[in-house]
Amino acid sequence: MTSGKTILILGGGIGGIVAATELRKKLSSQHRIVVIERLADHVFPPSLLWVASGARDAKQISKPLSSLARKGIEVIQGTIEKIDAEKKAVMVNGQQLHGDYLIIATGAELAPETVPGLMAAGHNLYSLEGAQAIRNASLKLNKGKVVVLVCSMPFKCPAAPYEAAMLLESDFRKRGLAKNVSVEIYSPEPGPMPVTGPEVSQQVRTMVESKGVAYFPQHAVKEIDPVAREIHFATGDKKPFDLLVYIPPHRATTVVREAGLLGENGWIPVDRFNLATKYQDVYAIGDVAGIPLKNGKPLPKAGVLAHGQAEVVANNIAVAINGSGDTESFNGHGECFLEIGDGMAGMGKGNFYAEPNPDIKMKPPGRLLHFGKILFEKYWLYKI
Repeated sequence: MTSGKTILILGGGIGGIVAATELRKKLSSQHRIVVIERLADHVFPPSLLWVASGARDAKQISKPLSSLARKGIEVIQGTIEKIDAEKKAVMVNGQQLHGDYLIIATGAELAPETVPGLMAAGHNLYSLEGAQAIRNASLKLNKGKVVVLVCSMPFKCPAAPYEAAMLLESDFRKRGLAKNVSVEIYSPEPGPMPVTGPEVSQQVRTMVESKGVAYFPQHAVKEIDPVAREIHFATGDKKPFDLLVYIPPHRATTVVREAGLLGENGWIPVDRFNLATKYQDVYAIGDVAGIPLKNGKPLPKAGVLAHGQAEVVANNIAVAINGSGDTESFNGHGECFLEIGDGMAGMGKGNFYAEPNPDIKMKPPGRLLHFGKILFEKYWLYKI
């Protein structure tokens, strides 16, 4: 009989949870599956858009990670202080833990403090507190300009800034404020979701602009003046705002940077098919992994891709431990909903590993796809 193995999973986001639950299904109870996460509750990231636009509250989109214990998954709430990938060891709350396998799913660290004035001037769309603050501020705004600002690339969930703008526009319109409140998007991107290709990018831009949302690509932010309520761009342009909704700069977490795990692109290099790092039995999945595509652009940082990567890694570790079964490869396929407001959503779907460019198609918006996202939210929170 195989002696008991320990799999350490660093991070309780989408990738970490999927890896843990899939491993628990495939391995006997003699093997330990340990999730280490700083936060007590898992917040379903796609639903932050609904919090910001008033369709959800915090309790509806979060669940205690301790719920995983009933599945036979150990959860350690604590701060990861050190990672030794070569030894497959981590320091958590002053205690060292060793594993036979290590899955790094720490996600991306949000760094709004790297843009002068940003935190004082606006609200972070990618945090629960920020989404709640956006909702509270929008309810107080009866006239003026709402700006959705993408600070830098890459950022996770590439559709989110555009969804946020359309959902906010829809909410203001329903409240009879369409003539008094305008919504604008500024981004350093050449177009919405550029990795999907020019056709889908243009489709998204058309959706946004058809809602009356003004879109300004190729605008790299330099700093924010919170007193004058102005955004200063690298070009020298200055743009005013009354409510600032921002997507902050992203980077690998501090502990990952200090572990010397990063490649030239600032993320952990992995094999694009099995997510293996240069260290034996150490994997990186989700936002923290850096995977260049054949066209030179990076694989997007999205929950659906983290989900698929986690399934592959969990399967392959289980095959290695059990000594039976077939290994799998991550195929680069993904799909995501695109909320446009008014109870409707579209969907982008396809193969990011296609050559020479990703093969992504956009399904037109409809109520059925919006309902599909609601069902997926319920399914996800149920499985934790």
